Amino acid sequence: MPETAAAHDERPIAGHPDEAAPRADAALRRLPGYALRRASHHMMGELAQRLEEADLRIPDATVLLLVAGRNDLTSSDIGRTLDIQRANMVPLLARIEAAGLIRRMPLDRKSLAIVLTDAGAERLVRVQAIIARFEADLMARIPAAHRPHFVPALHALLG
Repeated sequence: MPETAAAHDERPIAGHPDEAAPRADAALRRLPGYALRRASHHMMGELAQRLEEADLRIPDATVLLLVAGRNDLTSSDIGRTLDIQRANMVPLLARIEAAGLIRRMPLDRKSLAIVLTDAGAERLVRVQAIIARFEADLMARIPAAHRPHFVPALHALLG
């Protein structure tokens, strides 16, 4: 369906308490980058809140997801994959390790792999359920006609 001017109309809904006042960010809301940042911020806040149920932060859960079923990823590999600087990786992994969710296992003579512990694998099951519900709720907010294009469009932005 083609977009109309009404689709971009920033006027408040008739009868809404803000009807007389234009939105402060009306000029910004037309910018795709601004909309993407706001949507990302909102959704990550919601995911962070949901992950509190598993007593984890988003980076913690991401590491668990990444190392699940693997025994060949070093902290450097994880940092590169997740675009996390070494200075931030050290406390992140220390926090997850202190919680008993990961351990370090010799990979070769000079490297240690980051692997899930049994407790980490159990927590991962909870994380996967939380994320599955979150992802389903996220996709439900997108009009059905746009869902098949949503993830590919996001990947296109990554280059």
